[in-house]
Amino acid sequence: MIQGAASKTQLQIRWVSLIADFLLAGMVVGPVAAPFLAASKLPILPMIADIIYFMGRHVCPQPQMGIVLAAPFIMAVCMRCYGTVVGLLLTRLLYGVTTGKGNYWLHQYGWSGAALASVLMMAYALELAAEVLEWWSFNNYVVTLFGLVTGLAWGLFTMPILHGSRLLSVDIYARESL
Repeated sequence: MIQGAASKTQLQIRWVSLIADFLLAGMVVGPVAAPFLAASKLPILPMIADIIYFMGRHVCPQPQMGIVLAAPFIMAVCMRCYGTVVGLLLTRLLYGVTTGKGNYWLHQYGWSGAALASVLMMAYALELAAEVLEWWSFNNYVVTLFGLVTGLAWGLFTMPILHGSRLLSVDIYARESL
């Protein structure tokens, strides 16, 4: 190639995958980090914690049931919600290893897979209803397990869809020299 000539290369960015991973990372780290940020003496960190707690209050039905991590501050969500996030994280890691190959990925079964995922995702709602109806009391281990089932079901259906083959192509011109 002639020195100084430009060649065209193509960079493929999985933009949906990047956004989904960014959001999942925030959901995994945020609720755990919030109590430590709130307890911090640095001026801006408690403000960041307030933002995380605000989001937690709007997505979690029982944020006041979060576990204490940095007394007197609690996690931004209850363990049911965090169990759901952990289930999503586990399926994301599984997808990273399997790249969507395997019989357990529910999207490949069409409406039947969607129905099964929907039924399994109801574990969260059923446990919450049982608690509200006072069939049993709140227990962090129980709610975490039900949240985990919901997160696994959600992840086993959506991860191949979110992290599939949708690509954003970007042309990059690079100068090549001899």
